[in-house]
Amino acid sequence: MSDMKALYLLVPLAPLAGAILAGLFGKQIGRAGAHVVTILGVAIAFVASLFIYQDVAAGNTFNGTVYTWMQAGGIDFEVGFLIDSLTVMMMLVVTFVSLMVHIYTIGYMSEDPGYQRFFSYISLFTFSMLMLVMSNNFLQLFFGWEAVGLVSYLLIGFWYERPTAIYANMKAFLVNRVGDFGFLLGIGLVAAYAGSLDYAEVFAKAKELSVTEMAVTGWPLLTAICICLFIGAMGKSAQVPLHVWLPDSMEGPTPISALIHAATMVTAGIFMVARMSPLFELSDTALSFVLVIGATTALFMGFLGIVQNDIKRVVAYSTLSQLGYMTVALGVSAYSAAVFHLMTHAFFKALLFLGAGSVIIGMHHDQDMRNMGGLRKYMPITWITSLLGSLALIGFPFFSGFYSKDSIIEAVHSSTIAGSGYAMFCVLLGVFITAFYSFRMYFLVFHGDERFGKAHDHAHHDHHGDHDDEEPSADHHHGLAPGQKPHESPWVVTLPLVLLAVPSVLIGFFTIDPMLFGEWFKGVILVGDNHVGLRELAANYHGPVGMAIHGLQTAPFWLAMGGVALAWFFYMKRPDIPAAIQRTFKPIHTLLENKYYFDRFNEIFFAAGARLLGRGLWKAGDQALIDGVAVNGSARLVGWMAQMSRLFQTGHLYQYAFMMIIGVFVLLTYWFNRG
Repeated sequence: MSDMKALYLLVPLAPLAGAILAGLFGKQIGRAGAHVVTILGVAIAFVASLFIYQDVAAGNTFNGTVYTWMQAGGIDFEVGFLIDSLTVMMMLVVTFVSLMVHIYTIGYMSEDPGYQRFFSYISLFTFSMLMLVMSNNFLQLFFGWEAVGLVSYLLIGFWYERPTAIYANMKAFLVNRVGDFGFLLGIGLVAAYAGSLDYAEVFAKAKELSVTEMAVTGWPLLTAICICLFIGAMGKSAQVPLHVWLPDSMEGPTPISALIHAATMVTAGIFMVARMSPLFELSDTALSFVLVIGATTALFMGFLGIVQNDIKRVVAYSTLSQLGYMTVALGVSAYSAAVFHLMTHAFFKALLFLGAGSVIIGMHHDQDMRNMGGLRKYMPITWITSLLGSLALIGFPFFSGFYSKDSIIEAVHSSTIAGSGYAMFCVLLGVFITAFYSFRMYFLVFHGDERFGKAHDHAHHDHHGDHDDEEPSADHHHGLAPGQKPHESPWVVTLPLVLLAVPSVLIGFFTIDPMLFGEWFKGVILVGDNHVGLRELAANYHGPVGMAIHGLQTAPFWLAMGGVALAWFFYMKRPDIPAAIQRTFKPIHTLLENKYYFDRFNEIFFAAGARLLGRGLWKAGDQALIDGVAVNGSARLVGWMAQMSRLFQTGHLYQYAFMMIIGVFVLLTYWFNRG
């Protein structure tokens, strides 16, 4: 076991070593040195994770302390690892996707002056995420939780000379702090009532906590704990209304979008709730709350993807919608289906983001889909891998996304938890919406007329290179110039696309048996006897082939095909129809373009309210109380006392003698009265 413990340590520490070397010694080791040490660190972590996977598959698990930080109030604050089937699945996903992103970054960021810094950041992010998923206690979970938030702040604002990037990373940081406040409250309640931060000890007391009420309020304790923890997940996993940061985070470089905001960081909340299944299973109220929030996110964020013209933002809203599906699965106690979709989604969404980045490279950093079209013949590898990713996303039978998404829909269908009817409506309609906006993007980018190399009024560009804070000019051009043609990306970009396309197609087929209907998560994810979860689906399951063939006859398949067909008809045959619909339903289009006015509400209510409160505290607190009373008031008091004392400083001896006699008289009177 000591050898395995060394291997467990190697997984997070290898990327950390690469991050330190690239960050502190980037100038000395150069650009090639920076990507070599960081890729090597992540590759070591991935290989070590494969060995750990084999050990866990053989039936071995580990739950122990690596380092005790301190002991206070009877609670141990420790760094420790919990290595089980859920952990090792996350370790493999994080390290593999991170490795692909590291390789891809060599080509995508080749001209960027912050090359070494970027590699240091993404390697540091990998370390943070691994510490989060490997934790066996709430302290280390919170450390990893905050660390990924911090590194995402650095990465979203990587191009810090751009005001939009600074706005986006501040927005992400502040919105996540709102969620993290709830998360910290939940951890505080656990520490206060369970007397421990260790998962195993807390889970052992779950029954006891479920019949306990909070002091003063009388609220059910476990419901309060679960809802507070889930508020943290709402921030990290971008659930309504704490979703507003994720679309703006597209201001960061495309590799970041793939690593943090599709495959890894945003799934931390899903992982956390699945890990906390022994607690959530004892609170139907918390599960209903999770279910309604997830269903709302799945449907209404999908609507926003329809009106986006920036290729990266379409994929970003797709991520929001799919995170909603995962959250819905958590709400109906189908935790294994949520984690299964987390895994399949990580591969095909990273593929779609990196494919979008490859298109951006080929278009000379133009991101507007209205300036594309017909790229299929110029970028064949990007085209085919993007098509495979899109088919996985819409849940086409035999693709990985089909197995995970259909499992979630079946679990919702059989659920009796309050809100499951609303959730069923949202996830079914969401299938059609997902297919429509996904293939709208696919057709606009890869098929139809070539719209590039022309003068356009609409353009959105990825910030890339030395002088991208300048306005585009004849000498500094974004997008294809007249007569220019797109080109396929270099091999360091296309190789990760191919390697990610393989699990996007196959991994669902090969892993659905053990993960959903086998014993892979036995003893790790707990589902109460009163919750149906995936039992009905398991009773009718006859293997991945049978499930895919049956899927051809179900409503989700035909809804998805309807979305694809409508996208083809609207954008390939009759592009005048979407334009006419936009004019006819302009108020709805305006609502969607303004993202339901969430940002506007936040600016008016929270931002303006904070400014108003700050101004009031400045006027009343700083100027009136501190400056007026404490500082200037004390100065005026000293001045007044000085003025009074001057009346007795005349220079006449007889007056001083008289004052001395009066003083002695007062003192004697005081002493006699006390006696």
